[in-house]
Amino acid sequence: MPPEARTINRNDPERAAVAPALLGWYDRHHRDLPWRTPPDELKRGARPDPYHVWLSEIMLQQTGVETVKPYFLKFIGKWPDVAALAAASIEDVMKAWAGLGYYSRARNLKKCADEVAGRLGGVFPPTEAGLKALPGIGDYTAAAIGAIAFDLRTAVVDGNVERVVARLEAIERPVREAKREIRAIVETMTPAGRPGDFAQAMMDLGATICTPRRPACFLCPLREGCKALASGEPERFPVQAVRAEKPRRVGAAFVAVRPDGAILLRRRPDAGLLGGMTEVPTTDWTARRDGDTSADAAPFAADWRHSGAIDHVFTHFALELQVYRAEIADGTHPAGHWWSPREEIRDEALPTVMKKAIEAAVPGATKRPHPLQARKT
Repeated sequence: MPPEARTINRNDPERAAVAPALLGWYDRHHRDLPWRTPPDELKRGARPDPYHVWLSEIMLQQTGVETVKPYFLKFIGKWPDVAALAAASIEDVMKAWAGLGYYSRARNLKKCADEVAGRLGGVFPPTEAGLKALPGIGDYTAAAIGAIAFDLRTAVVDGNVERVVARLEAIERPVREAKREIRAIVETMTPAGRPGDFAQAMMDLGATICTPRRPACFLCPLREGCKALASGEPERFPVQAVRAEKPRRVGAAFVAVRPDGAILLRRRPDAGLLGGMTEVPTTDWTARRDGDTSADAAPFAADWRHSGAIDHVFTHFALELQVYRAEIADGTHPAGHWWSPREEIRDEALPTVMKKAIEAAVPGATKRPHPLQARKT
């Protein structure tokens, strides 16, 4: 039987044993995360805050836990509930999101908050279908929110879970070809009781034990039934697909500086890459085409001096920007641009690629001073 046609046995005793073993491990070894309600608190009757679950799951899309932690704490400090987030301006939300990447998430976050706070009276829908109807919430995010916040028996499958299952079952196909099979397997493993804890336990197992390299198999609560471990080659799984090389694009960025240190900025169009974010003027590079790299392509005439080049890697392409700097003594600027004072630059909604460009031209401009340095000044 070809692997893609393999039948999933929903009464497999090995799969039935996964949940009790994993939940027992999770009770003792779960990660302490700011958006998570620990299992002992759940057993005492505490309930997860759907707002916290939703916010963290949106932030965690394609972004690591350690990166997300300070952003999550900053958001709930500024906007402690969905009504507060809905009342915020999109500009403030984008500024708070700056540096987290995948900026369409921030725009959808605001749209979703507006809808929940408005049309739904501040209450997140407790069903997968209701959650998926909201902006920015797809199949995975709806399943995760449903399981964790509302105890729905949903199959929650992220990259960590895919790796765990691919090893448990020694799946011989790349994950992108085996997604339906992996999801079906997770459905059979997910218990009716504590589905949210089970989902988080699978994520924790993949993040701390069943890691991509050098998994700690001797500590794994599921090692007895792991087919990859039994094969003697656990790191061979998940089977890797051949990756195409990312295309490389080029362009130029222009950092205009006023005598008082203010830097000229503009806002990108809402649609497209980095939509709605703040940038220094650049040439018209995209994921599909190069932009001009010369000083002659600047948006206005000035004494542009080359300040080096920066590299940045997006999901689908790599980018090299030639960076130019000019001193603008009279402070004039084109329509649609503004001067951001030096002390406010770090609070602008600048994506990482633009921070790199500014740093190449004005070292330290986007960095927060060390507390000791701040006291000295």
